[in-house]
Amino acid sequence: QVQLVESGGGLVQAGGSLRLSCAASGHTSDAMGWFRQAPGKEREFVAGISWSAGSTAYADSVKGRFTISRDNAKNTVYLQILSLKPEDTAVYYCAASPLLGPLTKRYEYDFWGQGTQVTVSS
Repeated sequence: QVQLVESGGGLVQAGGSLRLSCAASGHTSDAMGWFRQAPGKEREFVAGISWSAGSTAYADSVKGRFTISRDNAKNTVYLQILSLKPEDTAVYYCAASPLLGPLTKRYEYDFWGQGTQVTVSS
């Protein structure tokens, strides 16, 4: 049973930064990803990484501000977010897939965490 537990969300002022964590257990996944869902909007891809290769992929809208990384020893994937904007406000979800990463499509991921709320005030 794959379990993904996100943490690190919160309320932050515009221009600030956050680091989200996703602790994974019981998995044989290679692809890990972060998605986000704002109120009234579809869940969208943010960033993805391969456990084995460390290769990454990003949505164009977050390139340069978001960095995904992994710590294989801790079975944890991180999402560093810089220069936060009010439009980054969303629930951020961690996802995993046994397919080779990085993956960018929601349907490619089989397992999901419960999400962590990020709220950016202006």
